[in-house]
Amino acid sequence: MMDKELDHEFKEAFKRASETSLRFPPDLMLHFYAYYKRATGDNTPHQLENLDETQLVGAFKMNALFQVKHLSQDEAKKKYISLVNKHIPK
Repeated sequence: MMDKELDHEFKEAFKRASETSLRFPPDLMLHFYAYYKRATGDNTPHQLENLDETQLVGAFKMNALFQVKHLSQDEAKKKYISLVNKHIPK
């Protein structure tokens, strides 16, 4: 897949994921999160405003990022696209 085609498919997948009203279990949401962050080159979890209540969420996000750190950005884009195609119908 050419870079421009991959980037276009990734943007389309992100748009579908962003606009869906479907609800997913937390473990699947972490996969979406980790692949997206890795695909975009942003490998740090979001800063959380109230760490007392969200430390566990931050730990899960960090773990998800560690699990995909071996992927290249293109590999992460492909996995993100595949995940969207599997769980969010067109």
